[in-house]
Amino acid sequence: MPNRISRRTFTKAGAAAAIGLGALSKASHGRTLGANDRIRLGVIGVANRGGQLITAFLAHPDCQIAALCDVDRSTLAQADARLEGKAETYEDFRRLIDRDDLDAIVIATPDHWHAIQTIDACNAGKDVYVEKPLSVTVHEGRRMVEAARRNSRVVQVGTHRRSSALYARLAEQTRAGKVGHIAVSRAYRLSNMSPEGIGRMQPKEPPKDLNWDMWLGPRPQRPYQENIAPYKFRWWHLYSSQMGNWGVHYLDAIRWCTGELAPSSVCAMGGRFAVDDDRTIPDTLETVFEFASGRLAIFGQYEASGNRAFPVGEIELRGTLGTVYVLPNGRGYEIEPERGGQFQDRSPRMAPEKVQAEGGNQDLTALHARNFLDCMRSREKPRADVEIGHRSTSMSLIANISLAVGQRLEWDAEIERFTNSDAANALLHYEYRKPWKLG
Repeated sequence: MPNRISRRTFTKAGAAAAIGLGALSKASHGRTLGANDRIRLGVIGVANRGGQLITAFLAHPDCQIAALCDVDRSTLAQADARLEGKAETYEDFRRLIDRDDLDAIVIATPDHWHAIQTIDACNAGKDVYVEKPLSVTVHEGRRMVEAARRNSRVVQVGTHRRSSALYARLAEQTRAGKVGHIAVSRAYRLSNMSPEGIGRMQPKEPPKDLNWDMWLGPRPQRPYQENIAPYKFRWWHLYSSQMGNWGVHYLDAIRWCTGELAPSSVCAMGGRFAVDDDRTIPDTLETVFEFASGRLAIFGQYEASGNRAFPVGEIELRGTLGTVYVLPNGRGYEIEPERGGQFQDRSPRMAPEKVQAEGGNQDLTALHARNFLDCMRSREKPRADVEIGHRSTSMSLIANISLAVGQRLEWDAEIERFTNSDAANALLHYEYRKPWKLG
């Protein structure tokens, strides 16, 4: 990733991009956006994934990153240097959102911040691109959908496989029965982090450039630890989870390819079995979702063993006619024909297939950003609309709740409540630390 991007490079990088120039659009409130206007963006959270999103949006010359925000001043300075100091910088996201000259907010903060920032941005008349997982509670996610609809906002969730043409074609075919009835789908997060994982560390004073209290936000006050921020918060359940971090990507793709809205039940089992570190999430986890239509989806988080789960690919769709193995990030897929088993005809039930994505390895994040910008102009729903992101995120969140209460849970997707556990329903949200609240 280059450290600096000049204005000339900025223009050239997106010269070949498809620029969706629809008719003039006007938000319910906020700046009027003309067909030839450059879309002005503010980015909240500019480390790691935030830096990748900056790169993705800079590929499109019809947008401009006009403002940056981060609670770490050194990280903020590095991002500002990439833009040659042309963006205004902020430590408090509220000052960025309050600007009248921004059209959209890009959010790549830790997961526990997504809901507050997205809702505030929608209420301020801004469209939003927010990273996955959409939220850390089911209640937050529904409130985010409501805020988007109430304010007529375009909200794109960062499940970038939704911008893969190959995935779109595959999903259409699998839903039409190409490989028969898909009774089981599987995906895994695989990484051997034994024996030390994220390590064991003692609390200490936060770095002088980090506003630790602001980083914690709605979560309880606690001392700083180096194996929480900036990135290792993924292994602390108060701020994230690997079920949310990786599971949302894969479960979203499975929902898409099977046409499912939500499971009817979930059962998660696991624990800290083999990795000796400070994490508060499992190193080994297996979750099974059951759908009323008659299928299972399985997600495993294996962080004590990293050997591959499938012959190829990252997702397995097991149909009665054939099994699909989807390559990472929609680069292609392979179909292995089924043969009849016990008491059945043993001949192949379909021809084998190997399909590669057209155009080679595409940058799906840049394509996802492009779709968001196009929808800002057309006011159409984006490919990973907030409702889609909420449903896929909810699957991961109810899996975490099943693990926490140690119970198979029955899920009513219409009212978004469990029907067999008051203890589980109590975990659908939490009380924010003052003064933070949902707008």
